[in-house]
Amino acid sequence: MSSPRTDQQAGDGGTAAPGDGSPAETTAPTTTAAVAQAGLWGDVWRQLRRSPQFLIGSAVIAVLALMALVPQLFTRIDPRQCDLARSRRPPSAEAWFGYDVQGCDYYANVIYGARSSISVGLIVVGGALVIALVLGAIAGFWPGWRDNVIARVADVFYGMPFILGAIIILYQFDERGVLQVALALLLLTWMTPMRLVRASVVAIRDSDYVQAARALGATDLRIITRHILPNALAPVLVYATITIGAVISAEATLSFLGVGLRLPAISWGLMIGEAQNYVRTSLHLLLFPGAFLVVTVLSFISVGDALRDALDPKMR
Repeated sequence: MSSPRTDQQAGDGGTAAPGDGSPAETTAPTTTAAVAQAGLWGDVWRQLRRSPQFLIGSAVIAVLALMALVPQLFTRIDPRQCDLARSRRPPSAEAWFGYDVQGCDYYANVIYGARSSISVGLIVVGGALVIALVLGAIAGFWPGWRDNVIARVADVFYGMPFILGAIIILYQFDERGVLQVALALLLLTWMTPMRLVRASVVAIRDSDYVQAARALGATDLRIITRHILPNALAPVLVYATITIGAVISAEATLSFLGVGLRLPAISWGLMIGEAQNYVRTSLHLLLFPGAFLVVTVLSFISVGDALRDALDPKMR
C-alpha cells in the first residue's frame, strides 16, 4: 500500500515542492534573466532594422572591413610598384586617384591603407573592452580597497593628455608598427569603458534576480558572468562603437605628426602627412585618404548613435 506522499507525487506528475532544490527552482533566476535579456536585444534589433542611419553605416563598415581583409578584391595593382616619372600625376582614366610623390598608384595605396587604420581601431577597442569588463566588474562587485585602487590608477591615466601621452609612450619603442601604436592608444583609452562597466555593475548587483541567484548558492564568478555582465554591456557597446572611429582618427593624427606608423607601412595618416607639403599643387594627395578617413569615422559614429537610440527606451 502506497503512502500518501507517494500518491501525491504520482498524482501531480512528480512535481517537486518549492524549496527542495529542484532543477526548476535552481534555474528560475537564470531563465528569467535570459528571457528579459533576449527580449531587450530583440527589441533593439527590430529598432535597428528600421534605422537608415544604422543600415547605411553598417553597409559602409562592411565594405571597409572587406577592403581591409581582402584588398585584392578592389585592386590588383601593387601599391609598392612605383615610378618616379609618374610622381604626383593627377587622377586620370589610367589611375583613378592619380599617383603619389614616389609615383605609386594612389588608389591602391588608399585601399591597402584601410588595413592598418582599421586594425588599430579594432585592437584598441577590443583590448579596452576586455580590460573594462574585468576591472569594472571587480570594482563594482567588490567595493572597498579594490575599487579604490582601480579608481586611483584610472585617475593617473586620466591625468595624461591623450595625444601627448601617446607620443611619450611611442617614443619608448624602437619600432612603431600597428601593435605599438595600438598599445599606446590602449593605455589611454580603457578608463572610460571601465567606469561605465563599474557603474552598471553597481546598479545591477543588488537586483532581485542577482539576490535570488546568490540565495540558491551561485558563486560570485557565476553571478558576474551570467547575470551582471550581460546586462551591463549595453552602454559599453555604444561607447566602443563610437570610440573605434575616434581611435582611427587618433592613429591618423599620430602618423601625421610623424610619431605613429612609419614607412614602409601604409596608412591614411601617413598619406595625409606626406600630402601636407603638396596641398596647393597636388590636392588629390590629401583629398582621397582624407575622404576615406572621414567616411570611416562617421560610419562608426553613426552606428554607435543608432545603437544608443535603440537601447534608450525614451527614444522608442
